[in-house]
Amino acid sequence: MIAIDHSAMSKPAGVRTPKATNSDRVVETISHIILAVWSAIVILPMLWTLFSSFKSSAEIFTSPFGLPGSWNFDNYVSAWVKNNFGQMFLNTVIVVGASLILVMLLGAMCAYVLARFSVPGSRIIYYLMLAGLTFPVFLAIVPLFFVLKNIGLQGTLPGLIITYVAFALPFTVFFLFSFFKSLPYEIQEAAYVDGASEWRTFFQVMLPMAKPGLAAVAILNFLGLWNQFLLPVALNPSKDQWVLSQGMASFSAAAGYQVDYGALFAAVIITILPVLIVYILFQRQLQGSVSQGTSK
Repeated sequence: MIAIDHSAMSKPAGVRTPKATNSDRVVETISHIILAVWSAIVILPMLWTLFSSFKSSAEIFTSPFGLPGSWNFDNYVSAWVKNNFGQMFLNTVIVVGASLILVMLLGAMCAYVLARFSVPGSRIIYYLMLAGLTFPVFLAIVPLFFVLKNIGLQGTLPGLIITYVAFALPFTVFFLFSFFKSLPYEIQEAAYVDGASEWRTFFQVMLPMAKPGLAAVAILNFLGLWNQFLLPVALNPSKDQWVLSQGMASFSAAAGYQVDYGALFAAVIITILPVLIVYILFQRQLQGSVSQGTSK
């Protein structure tokens, strides 16, 4: 029997595995230490908030770093029902969900036309979209307030949805432009030869090919819209239409007069939990899509 060295067969001839030098090991060690410290700075406060959400206010002060004496959801029930976080959670889901669907649909259409067709003034439109990324939000608060008031949408969820879409659209177009630009024109021409219309070519051929970019920009838009604070505070004063960011601000301000830290921490967990779930589920798509977009 002849012994076969599989490790030698797997390596191409003439290719040497680079050896790590002492400087490489030092850089790697320092990098891991920095990442470990940074992870602790991020994770430990979140764990402390999670444990504190199961404690009473007295227990938080007597044993701030200990485990809860009893694992019950009284604080969550208090935040969800007594402080109306259930309604605010529903309002947030409606506003963010509707805004995300609209901005992804409109942004994909706009980016596709700007990237694939020679439309008169397309470059000007694209540069105006880029200018929208640099426009500070607080400068538009007063004009937006009066515009929404004049059309009867001030203090309503549809008015907030329209505003969210307007501010998320430039980023969506900018992000998807490169993805549609890089798609091969031969596939688009083949769809035309097969008799597909412009709408069918876009929805059934080109849009599925841009799925990595769509996934990435959808996640980033979701994170930004869910955590939006300035726009709802300024444009959505009706308490029945509040979203979670407004509820958290009101709850934390009221806690200075009647402190219920357990319910306050429970409200924080309710607010950040959907964002963590979405990021954990789709982090691979986000990382892969961003690297693919930058390489193109």
